[in-house]
Amino acid sequence: MKNFFIRKSLSVAAIAAAAALALSGCGGTDAGSGSSDGAAGPNFEVAKDVALTGSPTFDKIKSAGTIRIGVKEDQPGLGYLDAATGERSGFDIEIANWMAASLGIAKDKIEFKAIPSANRESALANGDVDLYVGTYSITDKRKKIVDFAGPYFITGQGLLVKKDNTPIKSEKDLAGKTVCSATGSTPIQTIKDNFPKVKTQEFDLYSKCVDTLKSGGVDAVTTDQAILLGFASQDPDNLKVVGEPFTVEKYGIGVAKGDTALRTFLNKTLTDGGATWTKIYNDTLGKSGTKVEQPKVDQYS
Repeated sequence: MKNFFIRKSLSVAAIAAAAALALSGCGGTDAGSGSSDGAAGPNFEVAKDVALTGSPTFDKIKSAGTIRIGVKEDQPGLGYLDAATGERSGFDIEIANWMAASLGIAKDKIEFKAIPSANRESALANGDVDLYVGTYSITDKRKKIVDFAGPYFITGQGLLVKKDNTPIKSEKDLAGKTVCSATGSTPIQTIKDNFPKVKTQEFDLYSKCVDTLKSGGVDAVTTDQAILLGFASQDPDNLKVVGEPFTVEKYGIGVAKGDTALRTFLNKTLTDGGATWTKIYNDTLGKSGTKVEQPKVDQYS
């Protein structure tokens, strides 16, 4: 097995964060579809007279008076859209609200756009969204196409199986099995690169993988354990997470490639806003009572 698999080095904080998600489930609600008014989570003070020069993205945001943020909406506890109420909830959604406020954009001026994993780079490169906040793992390959602020959260890849599945206990038991994940995601590439005897199935949404797992179309679903625990918490009678995280995934805020000014600004917001980050965590994932430290941002050049 390649050195990529670093279970031994996965931080205690990352594992604790994943465990917190299992208990948090969908949590509360915050933003309505297309905006974030009516939030039950933290209320962020909207910055006034923001001075940010050299950022084409910020110039566009300021001119429009609105911000478009790419998110996920099928990930309980992180980025979730309640179809019945139209309300969004989760840790990622609140991070997005915070970043918008730091840029001087009020909640009712945020336009959330659901972007599948495979389309995140193109959405940023084409200017379809100004930021992307949705379990977006920072990788060297992606940094060739987009830039990242953060990380703002750390987790690791895991496995979700049916409750009555006993043969699959960890990633070591996947040979000959069919594993599902999102097209264009880091987890599906990890399986392809490191598990040649495993068959893969891909969909644009993790929720489709979970539905296929329930119907018997695949043997397991793989993505960040934090996401999987959220799904398992929704249906504990039929689903379970097995094994331990076998990678480290660092979630970042995606920005357009070369917009160093914006990335630096968001990194400073994260670094200076430790108390705000903690409040966001406590109001979402931290409702389980688990404490997790904010990761240090990577000021790469």
